[in-house]
Amino acid sequence: MFNETAVIPALVARLRPVLDALGVDYEVVAVDDGSRDDTVSVLFDHGRDWPQLRVLRLRRNSGHQAALTAGLHRAVGQWVVSLDADLQDPPETIAEMLRVAREDGVDVVYGVRADRSTDTVFKRNSARGYYWAMRRLVGVDLPAQAGDFRLLSRDVIEVLRRLPERAPVYRLLVPSLGFPSAEVRYDREARAAGETKYPLRRMVALAWESTANFSAAPLRLATWLGMSSFLLCLALIVFGMVVHVSGTTIPGWTSMFVAVLLLSGVQLVCLGLLGEYVGRIYATVQNRPAFHVGFDSRDEVPGAETVARGDGHSRTPSFDSAVGVRG
Repeated sequence: MFNETAVIPALVARLRPVLDALGVDYEVVAVDDGSRDDTVSVLFDHGRDWPQLRVLRLRRNSGHQAALTAGLHRAVGQWVVSLDADLQDPPETIAEMLRVAREDGVDVVYGVRADRSTDTVFKRNSARGYYWAMRRLVGVDLPAQAGDFRLLSRDVIEVLRRLPERAPVYRLLVPSLGFPSAEVRYDREARAAGETKYPLRRMVALAWESTANFSAAPLRLATWLGMSSFLLCLALIVFGMVVHVSGTTIPGWTSMFVAVLLLSGVQLVCLGLLGEYVGRIYATVQNRPAFHVGFDSRDEVPGAETVARGDGHSRTPSFDSAVGVRG
C-alpha cells in the first residue's frame, strides 16, 4: 500500500469475508510502503476489530517490488497470496486459487487477467508490449497478462528468501524457478478509489529492471553492433584501396582513412568482448542457483519423510507424483 487511505475500507469489506469463508487460519500482512497520508492509522483502526490484520510499515517509500519482498519474507502462512490494495485484482479469486493449488498439487497459481477493458488503451497496449518483449529478451516461460497477483506455496517462499536478489522482479523471477504452476483467469476491475501508483515512468522503470535483472541482451547488443561496425569498416577499407588504386584521391587520404577505420573497428570489437565478460560477471554476482531439484528417485523411497501440503494433509513423494507434475 502507498497512500491508499481512500481504498482501505472497500478492501477490508471485500477481503475479510473471503478469508473468513476459507475455514482456515490466516493472516493479512498489510505492507505500507512509506505512505504520507493516513494509511497506517486507518489500518490500525480496522485492526482493532480484525485480529488477523497485521501492519508492516516501511521507513520510506521503497517501491512496489521492494514492498512485495518485505511482505513475502515476513509472511508465515503455508500459502501466500500477493494482492495490491486497489481492488483491480478481485479478492474473491483467492478461494479459487487455493482450491486449484490443492487439487492440482501445484506450488504457484497465477492470476491471469482475462479482461482488461477497465484499463486505458495505452495501459493495455503497453502491457502487451511488455510481455512480448520479456519473452524474447529474457526467455522465461512468462504467463501472458499475469502480474503480481499470485498464490505461492511455502516451498516457493523459502526459495525466494534464499535468493540474493536486491531488486527482484517477481513476475519474471517466480516463473524462472520452474515450480509446478496453474492459472486462474479473472476480469480485471477498475480501481476502487484513489489514483494509480504506476504512471508511465514507473512502467518504463519496471521494463528496464526486468531486462537488466534477467538478461545480458543490452551488453550483447553492443557486441553485435561492434561486429557489424567492424565488418562495415572492412568494406570501407576495401573501398578506400580501390579508390587509391584508381588514382582519384589526394595524397595521404587513403592511409588516414584506412587507419581510422581499422582502429575504430578494433575498438568496437574489443568493447563487445568486454561486454560479454561483464555479462558473465553480472550473472556470477547474481548468484542464482543453476537448478532446483524437484524429485530424486533415490531419496523418495517407501518410508521416506512425508511432505506437508498445507491443507491439513501430507504426502509421500513417489514416482507417480513425480511423473504427474505439471509445469
